Amino acid sequence: MNGPEIYIGVSPELRLFVPSERRHGRTALVTDGSSTLGHVIESLGVPLTEAGRVLVDGRQVPVSHIPRAGETVEVHSVERPQEVPGAPLRFLLDVHLGTLARRLRLLGVDTAYENEDIGDPALAARSAKEQRVLLSRDRGLLRRREIWAGAYIYSDRPDDQLRDVLERFAPVLAPWTRCTACNGRLTDADKDSVQDQLQQGTQRSYDVFAQCTACERVYWRGAHHARLEAIVAEALREFGGAPA
Repeated sequence: MNGPEIYIGVSPELRLFVPSERRHGRTALVTDGSSTLGHVIESLGVPLTEAGRVLVDGRQVPVSHIPRAGETVEVHSVERPQEVPGAPLRFLLDVHLGTLARRLRLLGVDTAYENEDIGDPALAARSAKEQRVLLSRDRGLLRRREIWAGAYIYSDRPDDQLRDVLERFAPVLAPWTRCTACNGRLTDADKDSVQDQLQQGTQRSYDVFAQCTACERVYWRGAHHARLEAIVAEALREFGGAPA
């Protein structure tokens, strides 16, 4: 590029996205004179889903601003909790975030997820059609213009991923109300009505059941319940909600 030179810096939270030589304060950048700040920010490696306020010489501007020579640009991370106006808060996760999807559903958060990779175009189209926040660790996917809203998942550890999403978006928590397999709603189930789906040991040992209204999967407080209960208790302690 051979255009205006600007000076640009990103907040500490965003520095993992930019080249190492740009991680220590403002650096000079030559632009082409016609690209928007949004394009410039993405060219540095920062997904626009992660960019919050953008300041030019201390003045907030939209990402459609075309930078001029000598301007100083500061790119801040999104404010937390992040508001997502225009639709009820619900999520769509890519194929690599299966554990996070199940944990969000465990907490009663509306979370769409497919066990098979349906491809970036289909994910982006579903995000737009259903107005879901697309969560991914794939920066290329988050750059697709058709997505309705998106967020980068910073960690590869499920515990940290869950905490990050709950802190960033502050969804309403309603544990034990969604099917962890399909995201459908759970309802109390009479033992007699579901006994044909239960093994004999389960029939003898348990009396309280729930069933998914969508896929009809049956739930009870089995061997893994203590571990799930610990996840729920930790989330409620940190982020609030009503235990169900």
